[in-house]
Amino acid sequence: MVHLWTADVQQLLHNKFVVILGDSVQRAVYKDLVLLLQKNDLLTLSQLKAKGEHSFEQDRLVSGGQQGRMHNGIQYREVRQFCSDHHLVRFYFLTRVYSDYLEDILEELQSGEHAPDLVIMNSCLWDLTRYGEDSWPSYLRNLESLFGRLHHVLPESCLFVWNTAMPVGDNITSGFIPPELRATASLHLKIQVIEANFYSSAEAQKQGFDVLDLHFHFRRHTEKHLQPDGVHWNECAHRHLSQLLLAHVADAWGVELPQRNSVSKWIKGGPARGRAGGRWDRQPQAFPPPRPLPLRGRGPLLPLPAPHSVRFPVPPPPPHPFPSRQVMPPFVPYRQDACFSSDHHFQEDPFSLNHFHSGASPSTQTEFAFEADFVFGPQPPMPPLPLPSQQCAPVVHRGFPRYHPRGPYMPRRGPPRPSRRRAPAHPEPKPQ
Repeated sequence: MVHLWTADVQQLLHNKFVVILGDSVQRAVYKDLVLLLQKNDLLTLSQLKAKGEHSFEQDRLVSGGQQGRMHNGIQYREVRQFCSDHHLVRFYFLTRVYSDYLEDILEELQSGEHAPDLVIMNSCLWDLTRYGEDSWPSYLRNLESLFGRLHHVLPESCLFVWNTAMPVGDNITSGFIPPELRATASLHLKIQVIEANFYSSAEAQKQGFDVLDLHFHFRRHTEKHLQPDGVHWNECAHRHLSQLLLAHVADAWGVELPQRNSVSKWIKGGPARGRAGGRWDRQPQAFPPPRPLPLRGRGPLLPLPAPHSVRFPVPPPPPHPFPSRQVMPPFVPYRQDACFSSDHHFQEDPFSLNHFHSGASPSTQTEFAFEADFVFGPQPPMPPLPLPSQQCAPVVHRGFPRYHPRGPYMPRRGPPRPSRRRAPAHPEPKPQ
């Protein structure tokens, strides 16, 4: 898997509205993404442990957290938001996968001026440990209610990614579990998480949503990267998680990522150079300055293309032994780039959350065709093409003549994945 730097992530999420919902582990997912959008640093231990703070790396606490009474109850609320000129990321703290509070969140997102482009979610540990003896059957019912509701609320253009719950340790001492329940949780929660991931993944896939199996990716790294409380993870694990998540998003959107070294070093031994909260010795290759955003209704919002490649003239063909036959020079493939312009920016309104700018209607696809002549005899030499190692920015491949997708991105090897969502077979039950 390729390693993404800040400039790559900024282009991938350019003009995107990202929503993250879940517990404290998903809050760390939000924090690492916000940090990576601004600089190539890792989270510090204090940043990972902080809860409900008024500001983190230029974000702000919208509601809950330290604005009210801090506690570990099931009614705890925390809404955070990071907003820049071209990026918007929001986090909602959840203690249950489906509830009246989640309905309020979905209503807020649905009634907003612009819908989210990417929604990332997980809820599991609180559901299994804080809602009594009926926690397991109610979790299964709520999963069905959640994905059925999301099917109706989220637009087709929104990518929803369900993160499976990450592995837990043998001795769980995290503060969200009451002391009298920690012995039972340490004994049974490991197996319950695996079962919950199985059912939640099956339910998500049944409704056509994406699943990122974090439990699988981190199952062998609890000894080195799991925190002593048995639930939370260190800064290297969360950076690796961000890279997995962004690679999944890029693949779903049809964005070809830069060709660089693998990112597996994060999970093996941490970064080779640098430390948590520190600067890297090696900086990413600079990108061309971003162009302004498109005016509303003038086309989709895409990651900016890399500079145009140099076009080489085709040399004239050599004399042919059969003069009566004309030889057509072969088609010269050039790099397909797309350019966009705009003048709109994200602007934060202190009195409302419904002020976001997301993608517009799909743009017209540039079409091209290939021509070839089969002849006997020598052919004119092909001009050299840029090597994969020369690629320095995400590339959106466009121009497939027989397929016109609805979304803003074209895949690198074929048409984008068709939506697998379908209407639920039964009416949606009320929250349990």
